Amino acid sequence: MIKIEGVSKQFKEGISAKKVMALEDLNLEIPKGEVFGFLGPNGAGKSTAIKILINLISPDTGHASIMGKDVMDKDTRRHVGYLPENPYFYDYLTAEELLWFGGKASGLSSKIIKEKTNELLNKLNLYGASKRQLRTYSKGMVQRAGLALALIHDPQVVILDEPMSGLDPIGRKMVGDIILELKSQGKTVFFSSHILTDIERFCDRVGIIIGGKLRLVDSLSNLLVGSATLEYVFLKEVGKAGGGIEI
Repeated sequence: MIKIEGVSKQFKEGISAKKVMALEDLNLEIPKGEVFGFLGPNGAGKSTAIKILINLISPDTGHASIMGKDVMDKDTRRHVGYLPENPYFYDYLTAEELLWFGGKASGLSSKIIKEKTNELLNKLNLYGASKRQLRTYSKGMVQRAGLALALIHDPQVVILDEPMSGLDPIGRKMVGDIILELKSQGKTVFFSSHILTDIERFCDRVGIIIGGKLRLVDSLSNLLVGSATLEYVFLKEVGKAGGGIEI
């Protein structure tokens, strides 16, 4: 469902325009129906990889595809739902209007938009606030509205960048239940998170990226053997990559 082949990306940084390698020869395949967790320290390249997958930026080298189509093909987006780490929407829209806009942009009929809006806002405990403007929402409520927008068109691939950001325990439970439901429906979920317990709970496999390089990809069943924890595995890889941590 998701395939990244030999992707590299450089950025220029600062007044001197020094080149910084954000991704270096990234290769990754994620099959249908898998929940894949993407781990890495701040600045490791996670968000850069996600932006390439949703065609916000282009790689310098390499190729990425979703469902067999190049990510630069506009039709690919019809099958992808995306939630950024810090979603921002026009403040004076209501949640209902936001999902109407998203549904229409995806080519859905008015009837289906109404049905999906009611379903998603109920699941995310936003139905009672559906006619309130987003500027009155808390950060966690905006995050949940953003997830509803990502799912309004029933995508086959869902890409989530720090989906639990700003959520209280109740919100985290709602979002977690939706991730598990997507998995049960055979959808592919790719999500980045710093919350290791969430990765352990939801994911089939995990990839650890450090300094723009993918250091490890394996199933949690293989990694968490005996008393090993995901925190131990992660910190060990950081240490091996020269991150100043010894395990």
